[in-house]
Amino acid sequence: QVQLVESGGGLVQSGGSLRLSCAASRSTFDTYSMAWFRQGPGKERESVAAVSRGGSATYYSDSVKGRFTISRDNAKNTVFLQMNSLKPEDTAVYYCAARRGATNWGIRTNYDYWGQGTQVTVSS
Repeated sequence: QVQLVESGGGLVQSGGSLRLSCAASRSTFDTYSMAWFRQGPGKERESVAAVSRGGSATYYSDSVKGRFTISRDNAKNTVFLQMNSLKPEDTAVYYCAARRGATNWGIRTNYDYWGQGTQVTVSS
C-alpha cells in the first residue's frame, strides 16, 4: 500500500494559478498510475487529470483541458497539478489517487489509494 499527502491548496483570485503536490510514501511510486480528482460543494467527486506510471501519457477532463497540467517526478515520489487560469467553478477539495499498475483513467472506483485532500478556493 501507499500513503498519499496533498499540499499546495489555498485561496486565489480568478485567473490566478496554484500548483498542487501529492507526496507518496513508497519508493515503488513508479509502479502506480496517478490521478487528481476534485469534489466541490454539493457535488460528486469528479475526475480532473491522470498520468501514466512513467509520465508519458496524460489525460484531462474537458473542463480543465488547456488550463491544468499533470506531471510526476518519480525520483521524488511526487505528482503535481499545475492549475492556471483558475475559475470560481474550480473551487473544490482536490484529492490525489493511486492505482498499482495501469488503469483506465477518470473512473473513481479504479483507484485504490487516496489522500485526504487539499482545499482550493477561487474567488471571483
